[in-house]
Amino acid sequence: MSMVGPSRPPALLSLLLVVAVSFFCSAIPIDDIRNRLLVKEKKMQLGGQLVLKKQEMKANEKLMALKNAEITEAMKTQKFPPSMHFFQAKSLIEKSQVFAILKKMPKGAALHVHDFSILSGDWLLKNVTYRPYCHFCITPKGAIQFKFAHPTPPTPKPTECSEWVLLEKYRKQLQNVTEFDDRLLKNFTLMTENPELVYANQDAIWSKFESIFFTISGLVHYAPVFKDYIFQCLQEFYQDNVFYLELRATFFPVYEVDGTVHSREWVVETYRSMAYEFAKDHPGFVGMKIIYTDHRTKNVSLIAQSVKEAMKLQAQFPKTMVGFDLVGREDTGHSLHDYQEALLIPTLQGTKLPYFFHAGETDWQGTSADTNLLDALVFNSTRIGHGFALGKHPAVMEYFRKNDIPIEVCPISNQVLKLVSDLRNHPAAALMASGHPMVISSDDPGIFGSKGLSYDFYEAFMGIGGMKADLKTLKQLAINSIKYSTLSQTDKMDFMQAWEERWNKFIDDLSKRP
Repeated sequence: MSMVGPSRPPALLSLLLVVAVSFFCSAIPIDDIRNRLLVKEKKMQLGGQLVLKKQEMKANEKLMALKNAEITEAMKTQKFPPSMHFFQAKSLIEKSQVFAILKKMPKGAALHVHDFSILSGDWLLKNVTYRPYCHFCITPKGAIQFKFAHPTPPTPKPTECSEWVLLEKYRKQLQNVTEFDDRLLKNFTLMTENPELVYANQDAIWSKFESIFFTISGLVHYAPVFKDYIFQCLQEFYQDNVFYLELRATFFPVYEVDGTVHSREWVVETYRSMAYEFAKDHPGFVGMKIIYTDHRTKNVSLIAQSVKEAMKLQAQFPKTMVGFDLVGREDTGHSLHDYQEALLIPTLQGTKLPYFFHAGETDWQGTSADTNLLDALVFNSTRIGHGFALGKHPAVMEYFRKNDIPIEVCPISNQVLKLVSDLRNHPAAALMASGHPMVISSDDPGIFGSKGLSYDFYEAFMGIGGMKADLKTLKQLAINSIKYSTLSQTDKMDFMQAWEERWNKFIDDLSKRP
């Protein structure tokens, strides 16, 4: 047996020889090749095609200097907010100079937020539970249920809830009301000092998440609170430089203190009128539109009824009611494919009902939740809620990109609900780097301890976008929120003009920053 080695070079050596020959035969220095690739990637990323004006370039230099300083410091301390759980990173974010700038930035619109998870639990505690006629009871599972009624709500069945107790009377009997209120507040939010310990897995976090909606429903669906809640939502987003909202609404019955229940038409009209009244005293506020939602745990016949109801309300309120979506945990709920019979109703009746489906909000590849992305495409979804699993579906991703269908990225939501722990590893990082159509939104900021859009913009800008994301990225995200809204073309143009005026003022202030 011959001990002589092979006569031809190993594969790796061959590859190196090919690269070396190509390099030395080329007239282009290796640094030039590298720089061309960097320039190409820069143009490909979100906002890469934008051309900054002189003042914007100056502002960008100051912004990026602050960003680079914060990231450099984080590399030393190993405390980088996007890599930490939001509950533990929030206080660090609020000390950030970049965050202070983002709060002042006109962010355009919030296109993925849910009706009664926007405001903080503090507002509910201080402004709602202290109102007259507020009663509470405890379910057999230990959950709190609220109801406004005078003199008292109907007696519940023992299997449903304990006897109703007037909250005002109950507080008067306590020695330490503050301690009670602190315990009560924990029922309105997911916030905790030790999130990884308290919420060991997705089942645990989703169980608490959905229980919060059950707890607050009796508070926020009381008609006087309902109106105040809407106004306060608009106020909070307006203060965060967000001037338009598209709200996913669940249409639970809204009731009066005497037990009277309002129709869904009353609810839509209230949304419309409250937005109109808010706009009167808040310059630049564009408005609010509603996306009818129902829960994906329901059977097909109930979803079919909701689709028909959404069609009816859209016909009655075409400028306010703009579409339909399904909410709830995708991993345990029905898939879009399960609901195809219901979702085909508008098409079969010759009616257009735009869809805005949550799709791909999962880590599990190949499951029905994962393949919701395929069905969102089939059912011609206008936008995609979350789209967390989109990178695993190249054909769907290519279609969405080609047809300019955006994903609604909600960074804090994805982290808190345990899809990703370090936001530098969020799938949207690759999509942002390649310029995929997207918007940034905040999903359920009140429950997450967030507010408006600024916290999510910070996580996207610092974490998902990495060192490459700059003022162009931020500008494109704001523009996208207007571009991908359901506003008419005329209203979009008006909104864009008003936004540009605010943007120029923001740039002027930033460029003059010391």
